[in-house]
Amino acid sequence: MKEKSPFIFTLLLALIIFLAYLAAFGLDFGTFRILPMGKLIKQGLDLKGGVYVVEEIQDKNIQSDTVDATIQQIKERVDKFGVVDPTIVKEGTRRIRIEIPGISDPQKALELIGKTGNLRFVGPDKSEILTGKDVKNSFVSFDENNQPQVALQLNDSGKTKFADATEKFMNQEISIYLDEDLVQSATVQAHITDGNAVITNMKSNEEATRVASLIKSGALPVTLKAENVRTIGPSLGADALSRSITAGAVGISLVLLFMLLYYRLPGFVADMALVVFILLDLLIFVVFNVTLTLPGISGFLLTIGMAVDANVLIFERIREELKTGKTLHAALNAGFHRAMTSIIDSNVTTIIAGIVLAILGSGPVKGFAVTLITGVVASMFTAITVTKFLLGLVINIKVFDNPKYFGA
Repeated sequence: MKEKSPFIFTLLLALIIFLAYLAAFGLDFGTFRILPMGKLIKQGLDLKGGVYVVEEIQDKNIQSDTVDATIQQIKERVDKFGVVDPTIVKEGTRRIRIEIPGISDPQKALELIGKTGNLRFVGPDKSEILTGKDVKNSFVSFDENNQPQVALQLNDSGKTKFADATEKFMNQEISIYLDEDLVQSATVQAHITDGNAVITNMKSNEEATRVASLIKSGALPVTLKAENVRTIGPSLGADALSRSITAGAVGISLVLLFMLLYYRLPGFVADMALVVFILLDLLIFVVFNVTLTLPGISGFLLTIGMAVDANVLIFERIREELKTGKTLHAALNAGFHRAMTSIIDSNVTTIIAGIVLAILGSGPVKGFAVTLITGVVASMFTAITVTKFLLGLVINIKVFDNPKYFGA
């Protein structure tokens, strides 16, 4: 192992540098492309820009499952409009927080959320022929001129009602209403018995998609009122992200420099482990689809300091063991063993605080808590395993086996 230690250490150093480059800049190799971490991590509303809405349920004596059903219905409605990564969560017992990135028009957002989608076919005598409950499916299709239209597939009861109505109102107009808005009035020209109908004269494919989505999702089970509506511009989010990246880069650079100057060789090893920690933490964000917000960035940077703190405890313990006359290997093992209790205690208490924040907090507080917890777990792993493994390799390199390099 001693003979291979210089080669393994050099290989690991090169690998860490290469992975850090990939994470920061990505890689283009012909048709093969690796995106940088910044492009892969899901960004929150405060970074990406969009609309923030808090809706309050107006109905009394609502059940928890009713609120959950409302949230699910809003999710389905927003998803059908191609919105990327919306956040729709319950706050308390009567409020629903909705964050829709990429939309700058709050009125459009409210329409996506609050429209009931109550479809009615009304005959010339003002009688109600069909409602949304009679529709089995609704989707966008195109006519012979490639114009968008909304195709309706009726269920058994709707099929019977529509067949009777088209026979009764032959050559007369049937009007179609969506909520209180007149969508179309069409003259009945045939007796329709197959349970299929279309709504034509759509102005665009987007309008047809909106109408089809509202009809399919139907009416919300509760009445919502917008209590808080905010628009966050993309330029504001981009500026906040740019400043956060700059602040993070400066902070991380100062930490790396301090460890290198104060602890010398162990500090260099700690810097390598710190880079591994940062890469591991960012990878967790990508794999588990963590939404990164400004408070989340704060939690991430805080855990970098905590990761260094664990290394400081370990190195100070190693120094103390070396001063007692122990060999490097004995001091390394004893130093890690003595520092372990302090590291575990401090990190576990932080994790407990983070879990409480994640459970009881909401919005930015929860984002901070999630990044804090993941960062603490990743920092414990790198401090206990990566740092120890790298220090073991360094000690096995003959040129570095002098205790003076370790502060003795």
